Amino acid sequence: MNIDRALLTFASIMILVSVALTQLVHPAFMWLTVLIGLNMLQASFTGFCPAVMLFKKLGIPTGSAFK
Repeated sequence: MNIDRALLTFASIMILVSVALTQLVHPAFMWLTVLIGLNMLQASFTGFCPAVMLFKKLGIPTGSAFK
């Protein structure tokens, strides 16, 4: 698994968790979903993503999107 796939997996899990928290705990958790979406949007333009830096430190090989 490369960083591109790891990032997609991580973002998908975070979105699903935030939606579950919104439904089961408190509606304000919707802001977590918004934050994740905004981070994905800015990463698509800038190429900067904090999760990618973590994945690189964990030794996951780079893909084509984040070099």
